[in-house]
Amino acid sequence: MSAAELDQAVRLLVRQVEHWQQPRWAAVATTGNVPRADLVHRLVQEVANLAADTEGEPRRVVPRLDNDLALPDQLRVVTADLRATGVDDEVLTRAAAEVTATRSAL
Repeated sequence: MSAAELDQAVRLLVRQVEHWQQPRWAAVATTGNVPRADLVHRLVQEVANLAADTEGEPRRVVPRLDNDLALPDQLRVVTADLRATGVDDEVLTRAAAEVTATRSAL
């Protein structure tokens, strides 16, 4: 798995959700019985955790912003942070799988 493939998975998810307004974010996801925004925030946190683990840094809680419309930008930022760590293919594969699974669950 390359960084380009992870970037593509993120682009597909962002393209799917970036135009959503608050009611769509609040709707329950097709799997997991949680709001879509919670599912995407969980993904943002997971990618941030992967970056922290790769750098040997402590995990930090990604803030849940008041506006769910910021979630696509948060995902872009934590993905860029992960790529900047010089992460190996195994971690890229795991991150891309998380993104793809979240996209399918929405």
